[in-house]
Amino acid sequence: MGADARPSGVCAGGGRGAAGSRTSSWALWPSIPLLSFLFLLLLATPSAWAAGYQTCPKVEPDMLNVHLVAHTHDDVGWLKTVDQYFYGIQNDVQHAGVQYILDSVISSLLAEPTRRFIYVEIAFFSRWWRQQTNATQEIVRDLVRQGRLEFANGGWVMNDEAATHYGAIIDQMTLGLRFLEDTFGSDGRPRVAWHIDPFGHSREQASLFAQMGFDGFFFGRLDYQDKSARKEKMEMEQVWRASASLKPPTADLFTSVLPNIYNPPDGLCWDTLCADRPFVEDPLSPEYNAKDLVHYFLKLATAQGQQYRTNHTVMTMGSDFQYENANMWFKNLDKLIQLVNAQQQANGSRVNVLYSTPACYLWQLNKANLTWSLKEDDFFPYADGPHMFWTGYFSSRPALKRYERLSYNFLQVCNQLEALVGPAANVGPYGSGDSAPLNEAMAVLQHHDAVSGTSRQHVANDYARQLAEGWGPCEVLLSNALARLSGSKEDFTFCRKLNISVCPLTQTSESFQVTIYNPLGRKVDWMVRLPVSKHVFLVRDPSGTVVPSDVVMIPSSDSQDLLFSASVPALGFSIYSVTQVPGQSPQAHIHHPRSQKPWSRVLVIQNEYIRARFDPDSGLLMELENLDQNLRLPVRQAFYWYNASTGNSLSSQVSGAYIFRPNRQEPLLVSHWAQTHLVKTALVQEVHQNFSAWCSQVVRLYPGQRHLELEWTVGPIPVGDGWGKEVISRFDTVLETDGLFYTDSNGREILERRRDYRLTWKLNQTEPVAGNYYPVNSRIYITDGNVQLTVLTDRSQGGSSLSDGSLELMVHRRLLKDDARGVGEPLLEEGSGLWVRGRHLVLLDKARTAAAGHRLQAEKEVLAPQVVLARGGGAPYRLEVAPRTQFSGLRRELPPSVHLLTLARWGPETLLLRLEHQFAVGEDSGRNLSSPVTLDLTAPHPILLLPGWSPPPSRYSPWKSAPSWPQSNGKRTARPGGGKIPPEPEPAPPGAGQTLPLLLLLLLLPPRKAIKMPLPRIDSGPGVTECGFFFFILKAVEFMTQKGQQTLADP
Repeated sequence: MGADARPSGVCAGGGRGAAGSRTSSWALWPSIPLLSFLFLLLLATPSAWAAGYQTCPKVEPDMLNVHLVAHTHDDVGWLKTVDQYFYGIQNDVQHAGVQYILDSVISSLLAEPTRRFIYVEIAFFSRWWRQQTNATQEIVRDLVRQGRLEFANGGWVMNDEAATHYGAIIDQMTLGLRFLEDTFGSDGRPRVAWHIDPFGHSREQASLFAQMGFDGFFFGRLDYQDKSARKEKMEMEQVWRASASLKPPTADLFTSVLPNIYNPPDGLCWDTLCADRPFVEDPLSPEYNAKDLVHYFLKLATAQGQQYRTNHTVMTMGSDFQYENANMWFKNLDKLIQLVNAQQQANGSRVNVLYSTPACYLWQLNKANLTWSLKEDDFFPYADGPHMFWTGYFSSRPALKRYERLSYNFLQVCNQLEALVGPAANVGPYGSGDSAPLNEAMAVLQHHDAVSGTSRQHVANDYARQLAEGWGPCEVLLSNALARLSGSKEDFTFCRKLNISVCPLTQTSESFQVTIYNPLGRKVDWMVRLPVSKHVFLVRDPSGTVVPSDVVMIPSSDSQDLLFSASVPALGFSIYSVTQVPGQSPQAHIHHPRSQKPWSRVLVIQNEYIRARFDPDSGLLMELENLDQNLRLPVRQAFYWYNASTGNSLSSQVSGAYIFRPNRQEPLLVSHWAQTHLVKTALVQEVHQNFSAWCSQVVRLYPGQRHLELEWTVGPIPVGDGWGKEVISRFDTVLETDGLFYTDSNGREILERRRDYRLTWKLNQTEPVAGNYYPVNSRIYITDGNVQLTVLTDRSQGGSSLSDGSLELMVHRRLLKDDARGVGEPLLEEGSGLWVRGRHLVLLDKARTAAAGHRLQAEKEVLAPQVVLARGGGAPYRLEVAPRTQFSGLRRELPPSVHLLTLARWGPETLLLRLEHQFAVGEDSGRNLSSPVTLDLTAPHPILLLPGWSPPPSRYSPWKSAPSWPQSNGKRTARPGGGKIPPEPEPAPPGAGQTLPLLLLLLLLPPRKAIKMPLPRIDSGPGVTECGFFFFILKAVEFMTQKGQQTLADP
């Protein structure tokens, strides 16, 4: 997104309001020996690599040192597509050509040895790199080795922080940083996170950065009130304690707010996209301005330095897609440095200017050995002015947000089968399969203008195209893998439109088989739902036993679905066969339509755990009951819409892709009542609610389900009346919540939210609705301390609790005005994005045990089973091996607390495994799921069953830990330590179990050199929690290949 659409505006190359980007950095492996299996269990003490600091420039200890950071911010799609930006196409829309930027920068760096430059977006850099000659590549490697070309962040993209799931963040960071590791070795490893354009900053993002080993975090966008308060208190830099559960300093990260978002100071932009005057140092020229510019710069630097605590300050010299003519920038920066530094001798100036990088600036701050304030919440929501809250993008383009989440699910299935089967998954009877295209497409979708929904329409379409093209090679891979594992070469079919009950194979075939693959580390029971013809069907499980099934007629349509419950083993599949019963038709289970008849009896649906009651007058949900826990809560759920503001006397700000601003606080009901149809069978109970021509919902219960499912359909939202509309689903209860509600952070930890309140600064609330909206990646809940109502989402949405006992989520928005943040078109949504279907899962629990329900159910939603269809009767894969109808890649299930986050192929004979303890400290007192878990990942009984591979004993070698920055926050104080590095922990003996404490995440990172920076240690004061999430490195549980010793038929 552009950086120059701010109210004060600079003539730079982009377009959004106050600039900011998101970024993640992932440390990567060094060269890896040929192993069939390698586990790295990351010991969660942030470590840092210091070799690159040796290349930092010399500073003047008794002067104000101004670190000039030459950079370009290259959006991986926004106003133009990724390819249009790279090649410089459609420059009439936005002048930007990334390939020319990199060409020009390299040439300019070679012209003057003191010049430095940082680059961020590896999606672009890797493409440019592949087009270079060997000679150019060697030149670039040398620049990186010298520290003159430095990578910051290192992810494939600078990811969004509101609408992204932490698993997808980790994946895109891994992709980018692995490229840097493979290309430049340790020289290319970023040392700082650089998120200058994302529109608010999540605590989980900072936690991941800290645990990845970054030494610092720089960002640009900060709420205007927060920034003003920080300048006054000189707290533009502090330590962010980014986890309430991880023991400090595991998730502590030094964080710096850039002074000018990511733009150059006003009047000092020397790019072809700018209009500022260049340096003219010839006093005889009528255009001479050098003296005035030097005077202006000295005044500017002095003023900026007074807002920061050390004798160092940073200036970002660049912006969106700048440096296409890098010589223009560098020539003027050369003159600035020369002329300003000349004032030291001429006039006794105490300002020293130098080319620098964020890492080198951080290095100097660290050497100052100061004590820093502490931050423990996040930076949401973000506003760049009164009435200007960037909370609309939490929900913008909901169809794309869902497609991204589905693609994450499918990518993990693709990765797992590629890992389990090996080369036979990549090349087999169905052709060449590959996970890489979908992996790259998913990485692109994490960009802060992609999944956020803040690009132009044609760019959003291109993002969807990239995902669709990535699915194809993965479908081939799945076909190869399933044929290999099942022993049968079937004509596999993937029905991508099951959410709208469309699948030609099942709707036309008299018989077919259903393969259900489960990507979780535990067995799941999953209700399979497939569109079929009007017949009765017989369903058999993998053993040939007939299982209960039913054909359910869908009200208001001429279609019907086959339902049956499938049991699928951990990390494996089950194959069910479906056969049509001749001469029989399904029985109708639809009750007559019901409307607002006062004499009608109450509608009820229930199973053994949940009962839901509906108002007979309105047809709306009115009560939810947890039968297992004897809880009953009046709950009214309905759809409303906010009339989007088009500006008023208080502000001209309108609602748009970024901004949410309703024209009034109270939303309007879509309808006061719903026409209802009741469907009841042995396998499902449903209430179909029709609110209007563009809004409907199915409230559903399956047997054994501990949540109520609400499947809503919204769209096309009518705007013919001239009103943009922002549609919400709202739940109203009698819970006394005292202004508090809770949302997840990127799908992981939970944060407490308080209405009209900010933890670290006094809020002047100008928008009571939009100013209380927060990103909801997977769940939101309210509680009175005893009872908890939780709603799980199937994509990222905006949500809030605007009154006690109430909870709302924005499901769709369609707007008629552009919000003046650079996109230049209204969020009208076209094509498939007009009509959106999604699900909310509602859980009612006792507060002390609620985490078990929402944690485990959210895990099932993010990594849902994958259904693959075939007609059956395929040829044997190998004549000598009997087909199998069930398979599990695990010898034993993982405990409920442990989540299998990643299983992927890393190299020809190397796999990547990430495990995660998914409960926070003290979250579940009922089943004790927050307790540490010990896993034995070693021989002779490894968890993973990999046909053809057998493991030797393991070796364990944790990273050396690194000290952190001293902090203070009110009564919490910290004293500088000696900066000594703690000793390396003793290796665990071979075969020892690995303990996963709370919310552990198993991450693949390289062993990094212990930091050589003289960092003081944290000395935590009273009140600081010292338990929580933990990360480990399990390095070298190495399973050597034993080729040809086993077959897939072997146990």
